[in-house]
Amino acid sequence: MKKVIPNTITCLNLFTGCVAIFAAFQDSLVFAAWLVYLAAIFDFLDGMLARLLHAYSEIGKQLDSLADMVSFGVLPGVIMFKLMQKAIQTSDWASLVTMELFPFLAFIMIIFSALRLAKFNIDSRQTSSFIGVPTPANTLLISSLPLILENDLFQLHDLILNPVVLLVLTIGMSLLLVAEIPLFALKFKNLTWKDNSIRFIFILITIPLLFLLKFAAIPLVIVLYILLSLLKPSYS
Repeated sequence: MKKVIPNTITCLNLFTGCVAIFAAFQDSLVFAAWLVYLAAIFDFLDGMLARLLHAYSEIGKQLDSLADMVSFGVLPGVIMFKLMQKAIQTSDWASLVTMELFPFLAFIMIIFSALRLAKFNIDSRQTSSFIGVPTPANTLLISSLPLILENDLFQLHDLILNPVVLLVLTIGMSLLLVAEIPLFALKFKNLTWKDNSIRFIFILITIPLLFLLKFAAIPLVIVLYILLSLLKPSYS
């Protein structure tokens, strides 16, 4: 019976992802972006509750993966699709007939997210760390873009809505999802500095960045996460 609790939280993640996808297609990208963070909270809670309650199950594992595919696989692709549509409408490329197909390149990210999640399910190396950028991290980065635009942070509008920038970001993040790069997980076995130095450093840098730069800090935090992982390739 205990297994029902984390599975219910997983279903809330799935439901939130579905609503966010609908919102994104309705051009409510800011609302969709906020729902990403709610889905991420549910994704964190289901795993935590499964550990605390010792309520692991095979159906829970599969359900979690399917929910993640919606919230952190399909959703970022849809957000990027809508951003690319906006980008070509406000650029000199809008007159090109072939540019109508340009936004569909965003769906490359969905394909690579599916590959990432499938790989995670069968990769025994990823029990305490990750190989390749996790799909939630990628989604947090993509969802930060509408929030940066909405709040007009640091006059990044022209940069974010540049078709070339969006295409490079799509391809780059898609490749990082499946790259053979070891990345640490924010899982604490204990609270000692020796075993968790990389995690503490990440948190200590992330907090002031978020305070100072707000949503504009999120892309920097993802870059920081990757760089710290490369600097220290072995984790406890």
